[in-house]
Amino acid sequence: MGTTRARVVVRGRVQGVGFRYEAQARASSLGVGGWVTNRGDGSVEAVFEGRDDAVESMVAWCGRGPRGARVDDIEVEREQPQGDSEFTVR
Repeated sequence: MGTTRARVVVRGRVQGVGFRYEAQARASSLGVGGWVTNRGDGSVEAVFEGRDDAVESMVAWCGRGPRGARVDDIEVEREQPQGDSEFTVR
């Protein structure tokens, strides 16, 4: 099982619904490193790094978001792993 890194941008009603903090809790429970932040345009951007299956689980969750979110669009870009092991909210 390899290590992978994905950058996602999630658009819709994704700010003010606990998206970043639920992402942090889920990532930490899966052993995924990276970060999540609100962007000025109303979207949420995140980077997930870890085991392939764990990162895919996080990407899939971003397509749904937490209760109260409405995800209209998700962009996923693969990147070279950089060794992130902690997950932070920015």
